[in-house]
Amino acid sequence: MDSPRQPKGGNRNREAKRGQNHSMTPPPKDAYARLLSQHHSSKFRSYLEQYAQGFSLQGEDNGPTAALGAYNDRPDIPQWKRDQALIDSPDSNDISLPSPFKCKGENSSLALYMEKLNSRGAWQDSDRKQQAMPGNSRQRHGERRDTATSQDGDVESGEEFASPKPRDSQQHQKQKRNKDLHRDGALIHQGSASPMKTSCSGQEQEKKKSKKKKNVPKNQEEENRRDGMMMSAAVDADIQALKSPHSKGNNMQQAAQACGSPADKNNKNGRGAQGSKKQIFESYMTSEEVSHGLKRGQLIQGALRINAKKYQEAFLPSPDGTRDIFLDGTVARNRALNGDIVVVQVLPRDQWKVVKSDTDCEGAGESQAKAEQLPSPDVIVEDQYSEHDEVINRVKSMSLGAKDNGERGGHPEDPSTPRPNGEILQMTAKVVYIVEQKHSRAATGFLKFLPNKPIAMFAPVDHRVPRINVPLADCPADFSSRPGDYANTLFICRITNWPSDTNFAQGRLAKTLGQAGEIEPETEGILIEYDVDFADFPDEVLGCLPQNLPWTIPPEELTKRRDLRKECIFTIDPATARDLDDALSCKPLPDGNFEVGVHIADVSYFVHEGNALDTMASKRATSVYMVQKVVPMLPRLLCEELCSLNPLTDRLTFSVIWTITPQGKILSEWFGRSVIRSCVKLSYDHAQGMIEAPDKMFSPEELPPVASEHPIDQIHRAVLDLHAIAKSLRAQRFIDGALRLDRLKLSFTLDKETMMPQGCYVYQYRDSNKLVEEFMLLANIATAHHIYRAFPEQALLRRHPPPQAKMVEELQEFCDQMGLDVDFSSAGALHRSLRDVFSDDEYATARKEVLTNMCFRPMQMAVYFGTGVVQDEALFKHYALNVPFYTHFTSPIRRYADVIVHRLLAASLGCGHSVRLTGDQIDKQASHCNDKKTASKRVGELSTELFFGVLVKECGPLDSEAMVMGVLDQSFDVLVLRYGVQKRIYCKSVEGLETFQHHKVGKKSELTLVWASDDPQKPSERQVISLFTLVEVQLRTDTVAMKYTALLKRPEEKAS
Repeated sequence: MDSPRQPKGGNRNREAKRGQNHSMTPPPKDAYARLLSQHHSSKFRSYLEQYAQGFSLQGEDNGPTAALGAYNDRPDIPQWKRDQALIDSPDSNDISLPSPFKCKGENSSLALYMEKLNSRGAWQDSDRKQQAMPGNSRQRHGERRDTATSQDGDVESGEEFASPKPRDSQQHQKQKRNKDLHRDGALIHQGSASPMKTSCSGQEQEKKKSKKKKNVPKNQEEENRRDGMMMSAAVDADIQALKSPHSKGNNMQQAAQACGSPADKNNKNGRGAQGSKKQIFESYMTSEEVSHGLKRGQLIQGALRINAKKYQEAFLPSPDGTRDIFLDGTVARNRALNGDIVVVQVLPRDQWKVVKSDTDCEGAGESQAKAEQLPSPDVIVEDQYSEHDEVINRVKSMSLGAKDNGERGGHPEDPSTPRPNGEILQMTAKVVYIVEQKHSRAATGFLKFLPNKPIAMFAPVDHRVPRINVPLADCPADFSSRPGDYANTLFICRITNWPSDTNFAQGRLAKTLGQAGEIEPETEGILIEYDVDFADFPDEVLGCLPQNLPWTIPPEELTKRRDLRKECIFTIDPATARDLDDALSCKPLPDGNFEVGVHIADVSYFVHEGNALDTMASKRATSVYMVQKVVPMLPRLLCEELCSLNPLTDRLTFSVIWTITPQGKILSEWFGRSVIRSCVKLSYDHAQGMIEAPDKMFSPEELPPVASEHPIDQIHRAVLDLHAIAKSLRAQRFIDGALRLDRLKLSFTLDKETMMPQGCYVYQYRDSNKLVEEFMLLANIATAHHIYRAFPEQALLRRHPPPQAKMVEELQEFCDQMGLDVDFSSAGALHRSLRDVFSDDEYATARKEVLTNMCFRPMQMAVYFGTGVVQDEALFKHYALNVPFYTHFTSPIRRYADVIVHRLLAASLGCGHSVRLTGDQIDKQASHCNDKKTASKRVGELSTELFFGVLVKECGPLDSEAMVMGVLDQSFDVLVLRYGVQKRIYCKSVEGLETFQHHKVGKKSELTLVWASDDPQKPSERQVISLFTLVEVQLRTDTVAMKYTALLKRPEEKAS
């Protein structure tokens, strides 16, 4: 691993000179103040203007580089000042404004001020020249500075909010050289301090950085105000750098950057000859270098996730399953976006992040912690699984104190072991290669007008996406003359390029969506941003469907199948469902046992491998469900008609039929193709009513249309028998060690005409849902065993890796300190703990939900995979279900993975063609299905957030009790009990709050809020906020369209 590059000899000499003068130089801030107070005369200002004009005139003749050359030729200017002028030159990506806060010993305030005037004069003159040049379409980009408070689909590690440790003196020298780039904003940590400031010593600078990281903005408007301070100037610099004849980067310089840290922006990093363009990002390694580094364990591959609330922070799963690898700032990400598969190089140990060793509260409020979060941390490269152990060993050797060049001290230290002050080191890395751009490179956002510029600024709503410069030609015709008309208009922009020497990406506007805050434009933006294909199916695809309608099953096909049309078979689905892909049957046998069947739509009969319909389905990979609509994987003729198991209609199916005892013990099993005729379409409400009223005689008016040959009482009896068997199966699953983590789900009632939300409720998971779930699980498990036995190298299965061990250890330690008896030793032990940990009172469900959210954070994602690629059978296990083999078989209408499984099953039974896909091809398709499933899940969540935001706007403000689920140093997260949503409350934005104080006892984090008294005669009121604290909140619409804010109410308001 390369160490940080050291300065050349000349640099060392300059540093030595600075050190000699350090004690002789007065404090720069005082010197600068005296300068300004003593030299306000017109004569002095005239002198400065003439001094700067000399360089401007030279710039008119020869460009900016000539001006710098003249400056460097002056014998009275020391060498180090010439270098500084080069750093601040107009060919640089940064804008250097006069700042009084220079470090001691660098230069006098007068020289500094004149130097800045020179640099600005040359730059502005070059700006005027270039603006007069027509036809220049080259664009430049700047760096975004605002932070996000919206929630996102990724799970952030528990240490993402920790403050960095002060670096040593060597690191400080690097920071001094980097100060100009930091002013651009994307590398500036959160805080209200001016971005122009730099400190006068490494220790002071790091203290200020630490303080900045603690200062969370009160709201988004504050960030936008700070953002606007520099955006215009940065864009100016970007445009001029593009127009400059020196703006093309030197290829040799770019190639040399791959061996240095992206944070190391010194003279070696792309500055080379005078006037050359300064590099912001390193050039990527070659594929050969990456392959070699991965095989030797020197590089690590994984899926990048960017913190939605602090876009400067990103993470990568560690191959050894311990704490995530940290990437600090946009430069370290090297133009990779959220979800991309990247290769990273671990930085020297002295550049690692210092975090607090807790996961008790940090990140707890983010909605990213879902049941299926991110790809597992396996290292995935070509022929890489054999190198997995070597990678883990390499990572462990990095962790255990192998002496890097920048490390101080010689004793090995495990960074995951807390220090006496409770801090630990987190491995920190930089991106050196993008293996696959998983992110769509499309974003929803707004246009910002830039006066007298050939470009417009596109500001994405998702702050993890960079700002994008787009040509004015892409904008509406009257945008330049009437930009205010488009202030609230949503656009879609696609990134087309992101050069290594700019912070802004380049892009093109793809579409105008409509007004922000309206459901349909917002929904379309979500779909495009997550690369969901919602276009109409082309004629080529529709041509693969049966053309003679109405379609009937061919007689010859009936002879190949088991005829179950006379059996009592029915569907149980949501009331609004139209794609019915599973049905159930239960017939009592004379010996007291039951014949239970699961019947799944035979989609593979209609979707032939390799045709246009199959290609389209494989690309879409899943149907996408939103609040008001569904984007189907297959054409609606299949989804809602030919494949859907509609009642009173003959349909082709794949069936699994068991002989099973009342206690749920399986005696026999049969797989095969069949034909059924569903006798009724039951909703979950209908089935629940039958379960809750076992003795009731239901009338035909209480149910949907029922086939005449099957009495309602027969259907009722079948539902009750299925329910009894399902209860036995479920109890046995949890005895055998399964885990279920339930999450609150918000549902809506919609106006049938406008599709606007009229109300909302927390969805109830009831016995009817559990009935269907148990038999779907049973069918999936049985199918997984069958296809794996038949095709050990081609089977498509689904695995769920165990949770990350280090995060589990820390969560266990936290629960112990909180007095929560939670056993994390296995999935089953955790399930029993969550079931029994709280007493049965009115808030037990809320406390369990909070604890469940905490337990989600160490969990990994369940993923599809090909058995021909993963060699170790122990890795096939599904952790949550605690079964060795699992797959998806029961939803082929909406999941392409199930279609592949159907084909494998048919081939194994001799009733279908052999599968053409190789083991590697199946694994590749499995990976694609994983990506689309993750995107689909996130789209559904954003749709729910969108509709709830509309509801708060139309019906709010909404009051509710809330329970604290995480405490940070200046904010806390709450679960709003009435609506099941999670929100973060910032203490600085709480009205009526006098002060607040954060403190920790061990791992227990608390905030003490001091409320100002309305009565001067009464003392202030104190309120302690900790985990499980009940508070009263009010949800109000935000200034941002479709967003809402949770406001903390005063304790006395709660009492009243």
